[in-house]
Amino acid sequence: MIRNFILEQTNIPLLNKALDVYSLRQRTISSNIANVNTTGYRKKEVKFEEVLQAQMRKRLSGLRTNENHLPVGSLRAREVRPRVLESVSDEQFSGVNNVDIEQEIVEQVKNQIRFMYASRLASGKFAALRASIKGRFDR
Repeated sequence: MIRNFILEQTNIPLLNKALDVYSLRQRTISSNIANVNTTGYRKKEVKFEEVLQAQMRKRLSGLRTNENHLPVGSLRAREVRPRVLESVSDEQFSGVNNVDIEQEIVEQVKNQIRFMYASRLASGKFAALRASIKGRFDR
């Protein structure tokens, strides 16, 4: 219980959520690249940031005291789930489907940079927690 309380007071759960989303996005992009020559395949993309921003714009808020209760107003960042959506575009970049290999590679690199950044932030947070538990904090 104390461990969960300490971790909940940091942004480690949000960094964990970000790493999960980036991993899902990496798998989705890899699937798109692997199917670039598959006839009829539809490009898939992960929507998370847009859903999170929409939730944060909601004005009404409520407190859920039990996970089985219906959410009132906006969800907390931890509760927002990424969605994998299939593209409805009929434009055929590869000649057989709507996957643009160059765009997918660019998205893959951007996603990899985001993942590396979030993992370094999480590592730094854990290092700071370890240092505070040991009683020393060097900065």
